[in-house]
Amino acid sequence: MKPEETIDYYLKIVWQSVANKYNQIASGYGITQALGYMLINIHEEGTAVTQIAGLLGVKSTSLSRTLKTMEELGLIYRQADETDKRSVKIYLTEFGKEKKQVAKDVVRKFNEYLNEHIGEKERARLAVILNKINRLTLDYDPEKS
Repeated sequence: MKPEETIDYYLKIVWQSVANKYNQIASGYGITQALGYMLINIHEEGTAVTQIAGLLGVKSTSLSRTLKTMEELGLIYRQADETDKRSVKIYLTEFGKEKKQVAKDVVRKFNEYLNEHIGEKERARLAVILNKINRLTLDYDPEKS
């Protein structure tokens, strides 16, 4: 089977193109696509580190590295949760809030561009297919196939 005959080939090249484009745009603002995504997922009331790890699907070592970088850049600060001292929440600094808005604007503008070129029916069909691939991926057990 040739790579271009597999579904995951197209998923990978499309996501890589999107991530590269976001990185290209983000670099003009002094951040990366990954940092922008992190910023977008940190809420005003703070976000637990464990919640961010789950959202991003990253291992704790790379998350720790990313959070350390974000602290060094002055984007976030950490604080123990008031009710559960074992839990640490992440908050945006004023600078982090500015960069979050930039990231949201970049995502919004890029999606507006895509929406101008992809019809509503195509988008709906794509969502259905991608959701189906996700479900099948989660259900896949090589031992039973």
